[in-house]
Amino acid sequence: MTVNEQIKKYIAGQSEPKRSELKELHQLILRVLPTCKLWFSDGKNSEGKTVTNPNIGYGFYTIQYADKTTREFYQIGLSANTTGISVYIMGIKDKTYLAKTYGTQLGKASVTGYCIKFKTLKEIHIDVLEAAIRYGFTAQEGKV
Repeated sequence: MTVNEQIKKYIAGQSEPKRSELKELHQLILRVLPTCKLWFSDGKNSEGKTVTNPNIGYGFYTIQYADKTTREFYQIGLSANTTGISVYIMGIKDKTYLAKTYGTQLGKASVTGYCIKFKTLKEIHIDVLEAAIRYGFTAQEGKV
């Protein structure tokens, strides 16, 4: 199954209104960066144990660990969770940036160092979320 097929299956497997909202956010992210690399993670580790919610990833950047090893990871992530939807904006060095820059403008959302979590799109300002996503695509030294 291709990544696009996995993404479509994942979104289709969600109940409404989450399904429609994930689809809307997926389209929004693809409009922001239409040629980005797509990722899909089923949330399972190498032993098949569920360790996180399944998620869709967009773009890429290289993570360098203290031991100098590297790996590619997505810049923006999208995931359904038990109470709503999470948008992950990865690779931002200043872990207070999202909350300081977008937190008060987003609406009813919780904002951590890299995660924007909300119950429904109706409770947030989508234009502010889009601005945070746009920032996320450029945050890693211009790599998109």
